[in-house]
Amino acid sequence: MLTDAAVRDSAARLDQAERSRQQIRMLSLDHPNMTVEDAYAIQKAWIALKVASGRAVRGHKVGLTSKAMQHAVGIAEPDFGVLLDDMFFADGGEISVQRFIGLRVEAELAFILHKPLAGPECTIVDVFNATEFVTPAIEILDTRIFRVDPETKATRRVLDTIADNAANAGVVLGGGSFKPADQDLRWISAICSRNGEIEETGVAAAVMNHPANAISWLANRLSRYGEVLQPGEVLLSGSFIRPIEVRSGDVIEVDYGPFGTVSCRFA
Repeated sequence: MLTDAAVRDSAARLDQAERSRQQIRMLSLDHPNMTVEDAYAIQKAWIALKVASGRAVRGHKVGLTSKAMQHAVGIAEPDFGVLLDDMFFADGGEISVQRFIGLRVEAELAFILHKPLAGPECTIVDVFNATEFVTPAIEILDTRIFRVDPETKATRRVLDTIADNAANAGVVLGGGSFKPADQDLRWISAICSRNGEIEETGVAAAVMNHPANAISWLANRLSRYGEVLQPGEVLLSGSFIRPIEVRSGDVIEVDYGPFGTVSCRFA
């Protein structure tokens, strides 16, 4: 386990990296014995710095929800991060790339709660009962840590991604809203286009066989820390497309068919 001082120092480095838009060396290289719980401790300390500066928690995200991604990074479960109030952008709006370092986007479903949701025995039925509505979303990813270390050429580990708030940087909510029990969420599909050209397609069953499974996993995982998901929280259930690289000038549109579209422009 990392010392409290090492956790605080790592969180401060991530915070400075985000502010300066200068990526830092992988934390896992500096701390070769770092564990998953150490990574979440760093994430929590970084979020605490942001909250202390005036930001507010508005929800959570789940990542690495497909078996393919878990195998690729060597982990047997998803990961999670925190959504803050300044991470939300308007559907159809313009987003400045100057705020970010290495932009990518993913297509997801967002669950908005109207009741508390708690583990450790949270089920998909509990998720349905606690969800006010589900809506399509675009998640904006960024990385404050090098993906490939310039010196050693080592690739970023999942521990670095977790500490880096599970790579989260923003979210765009849009499309239509609906009750989760009214639709078979597994079959909701997305066609993601960049500048009018289709880049990726996917179906929501790729998220742990059912997107609501990701939300129940999150409630159960957070129960280890005595945390409960609260009414009003926005919960991203995980992507069902590969991450798409984004540059200045790109227009992203995700078509969810009968459930509407979500779009944004990066400038």
